[in-house]
Amino acid sequence: MTDRLKIVVIGGVAAGPKAAARARRLEPNADITIIEKDKYISYAGCGMPFYLSGQTREFEELFTTSYGVARKEDYFLNEKGIKVLTGTEAVAIDRVNKRVEIADLSTDNRSFIEYDKLVIATGSTPTIPPIEGLDLAGVYRLNHPEDVLSIKAALAENVDEVAIIGAGLIGMEAADALMKLKVFANIIELKDQVLPGMLDPDLAALLAMRLEDNGLELSLGRKVLGLTGENGRVSAVVTDQGPIEAGMVIVAIGVRPNVKLAGEAGLEIGATGAIAVNEYLQTSDPDIYALGDCVENTHLVSGQKVYIPLASTANRQGRVAGDNITGLKTKFKGILGSSVLKVMGLNVARTGLGEEQARNLGYDVITSVNPTFDATHYYPQHGKILLKIIADAKTKRVLGGQGFGPGDVAKRIDVLAAAINFGATLEDVANIDTAYAPPFNTPIDPLHHSVNIIRNKLQGLAEGILPADVKKKFDSDADFVFLDVRTEQQFRPKHISDARVLSIPLGEIRRRLDEIPREKEIITSCVLGPRGYEALRILKGAGFDNVKFMEGSLEAWPYEIE
Repeated sequence: MTDRLKIVVIGGVAAGPKAAARARRLEPNADITIIEKDKYISYAGCGMPFYLSGQTREFEELFTTSYGVARKEDYFLNEKGIKVLTGTEAVAIDRVNKRVEIADLSTDNRSFIEYDKLVIATGSTPTIPPIEGLDLAGVYRLNHPEDVLSIKAALAENVDEVAIIGAGLIGMEAADALMKLKVFANIIELKDQVLPGMLDPDLAALLAMRLEDNGLELSLGRKVLGLTGENGRVSAVVTDQGPIEAGMVIVAIGVRPNVKLAGEAGLEIGATGAIAVNEYLQTSDPDIYALGDCVENTHLVSGQKVYIPLASTANRQGRVAGDNITGLKTKFKGILGSSVLKVMGLNVARTGLGEEQARNLGYDVITSVNPTFDATHYYPQHGKILLKIIADAKTKRVLGGQGFGPGDVAKRIDVLAAAINFGATLEDVANIDTAYAPPFNTPIDPLHHSVNIIRNKLQGLAEGILPADVKKKFDSDADFVFLDVRTEQQFRPKHISDARVLSIPLGEIRRRLDEIPREKEIITSCVLGPRGYEALRILKGAGFDNVKFMEGSLEAWPYEIE
């Protein structure tokens, strides 16, 4: 008889247990051990904001299976046949003798555990800014179960002002949780937009407006210099534009890969600072695999190495690693960085490349911005969504997409992610046969509308102009006409106040052509966009040469209007 395959997994949160469980199903007789220095294992880190807000009522729900069994050591041993060593740290990897040195953190006793195949799933650690005051009471992170317990306990002491440093995914979800608790939140961000790693600036500006309308305070473009306190407790965040008072501070400026153990073992670290792996998730040592938030990945569009830590990626990689450490040859081809979150009643999603990323990679970028509805307007539960598509004008290949709104954005981004994964063109996406019924969709899916806008541009049927460029014209002495084709009832209460604005409802344009100066540049607009496009085609058909439509119309106008 041959010896049992010895599999050791370092890391017991998401990717590690997934790899171990998959390996067990494929290799029933393997000797599988998970090493985890924490007391918590296999927990739902993404659920912590929902426990904070009270939407998830019990803390233990973050640690249970869908059928209500707690994912503790005895669960893994009894149901999975996997030994879990909690409170145990992997302190060194001896690649020559194929063993891991471990330390019992309660006793500091040292020992070794041998492996045939080793899996590194050490995850990430929060990025800590180099500022003073982080040791003050009332300063927290939101990265670990103990963090959310501490924050929840502190909020019970009548904290009414919380400053969140960082407007990324964690910061936004923390703000959403606090606002649900009726706690005032102020997000402080170094860059001049929210979700800088997720949204393009144009969509981010629109999202920021909606969030501020819902009561969230945003302090964008501010550098945090330090924290100050009174009697050992934080009282304010000091920025380059002055202090911001706060009874609590949550630091959420991102994470970095935890590669210390791998680096000390001599494994290759990639250009992103994360562990380098091949398509089988093997490190530079063929008997050592790595996955999850500690590894870099290949972007499926750019082909470049990227570091985008996501729970969805970690779990998918767990299956691949479990396959390969037991003898299969399963490839993990890469990622698109597809992500989604909910904040202040708005769903925000993204996949693929952003506009600036695509331009920097040399693509001939063309985009569309399309405000629309996720279901028919007469169905009572319909919701607005705003989609942006990024494509290459030369190849017609779709490169990425983003969107937000109270409606179902994730459905469209998921369909787009699938299309991009298979190298779809604009025409391919336009021909996807999506399901329709009034509660679920419009007769032509919003994704179809969005790519058709770009197709119209490429066919020479329409030329768009971005709201930011229209604003520049209004701020200058440019001689143009902004043709607002909404109805009088829509125009009167809220419109751009400028002498260059001309209000003619779409249904009256054909008989009022003489009121529109032919020698000037005409920019059409409506509420969502379709009527602006219709007006453009009417004017083109009537012999007007210099006509553009404002992309996204007034729904995409990120500035105050009267």
